[in-house]
Amino acid sequence: MDQSILTEAIQEFIRNNIEADVNHLALQKHPFSNTDYTAILNQIAAKQRAKTKLPTWFKTSNIIYPSKISVEQTSSEKTAAYKSQLVSGDFLMDLSGGFGVDDFYFAQRITQVIHCEINDELSAMVQHNFAQLNITNIQCFSGDSYDILEAQKPKLDWIYIDPSRRSEAKGKVFMLKDCLPNVPENLDFYFQFASNIMIKTAPLLDLTAGLSELKNVKAIHIVALENEVKELLWVLEKGYNDKTQIITVNLLKTKTEEFSFELYSNHQANFSLPQKYLYEPNAAIMKSGGFEMVSAQFGLAKLQQHSHLYTSETLIDFPGRRFKIEQLIGYNKNEMKTFLENQKANITTRNFPDSVESIRKKWKIKDGGNLYCFFTTDINNHKIVLLCSKLP
Repeated sequence: MDQSILTEAIQEFIRNNIEADVNHLALQKHPFSNTDYTAILNQIAAKQRAKTKLPTWFKTSNIIYPSKISVEQTSSEKTAAYKSQLVSGDFLMDLSGGFGVDDFYFAQRITQVIHCEINDELSAMVQHNFAQLNITNIQCFSGDSYDILEAQKPKLDWIYIDPSRRSEAKGKVFMLKDCLPNVPENLDFYFQFASNIMIKTAPLLDLTAGLSELKNVKAIHIVALENEVKELLWVLEKGYNDKTQIITVNLLKTKTEEFSFELYSNHQANFSLPQKYLYEPNAAIMKSGGFEMVSAQFGLAKLQQHSHLYTSETLIDFPGRRFKIEQLIGYNKNEMKTFLENQKANITTRNFPDSVESIRKKWKIKDGGNLYCFFTTDINNHKIVLLCSKLP
């Protein structure tokens, strides 16, 4: 960790260029002969990324950042705050601490947090940053978390793990056994120290695949931020053998959309032709696969088994986008020419053979405007287009 970047002159340079183009700055003369200019530019680039993702860090003086890529890969403050609500007790150990954003929020709910990080430089950086953030109940350990657990033998309420994919596993199907640490292999070892384990994975991990590798899975939280799924949280409890709860969360600027159900619940969806209103589930629900449960819980009819769009005669609150169906047309030359050719519209396809790009090109439809068009398949397997206006 290069402490020279903390000198007042360099920190002022970073502050003064926080809105600058880093590539343009790189072409300028190096203003500080005693410090690696690339390291300074990396601080600017990483801090720029932190402005919206990590506002607490951005607003705090003398923070040292890892690479811009590391900042991009770390949890956002909003998702970290959410996962902190899932834990309680006196002791939590994070086995793959990283930049420490999750631990910062865990420390607001847990008496003592232990941050383990195998990278010595990153561990020192995080310890420095916690001091700047006035966090006193996080203890930082540098080294392999397995060895630290074995040496310390702590009594923990929670273990938290954010395993990283091994470089040689790139391109393969994402499995937990391909990550470091290897959670499935070490699970019994971890349960010696804590009865509760939370594992964070990327959305790429298939739910069925994750469940096949893990045991005692009490809940899976699918967390989206502004309708983009950011992470899966696997909550394990020692000895738990009951049904797994699926909890979907979409964190929006002004509200949080939540939807939950028991995995493998036997509920049947209702189906109908398009009615007055159309509903599109948010990204977290789409990841969950709970499409029959959406119909059952909200009393909505699906347009078709594989379309994953819903309809009703009466408008309801819904965790996703809502539309009023202004017109239904068939996907044929005459109706497309009459209603959509050379028009401006927002296009979505669900269970439809043509891509958005090919539809735009074929019918010369420009992007944007207030018209929302859903190209989909109805209960009679007819290709249809729903011309809609968006509702709040």
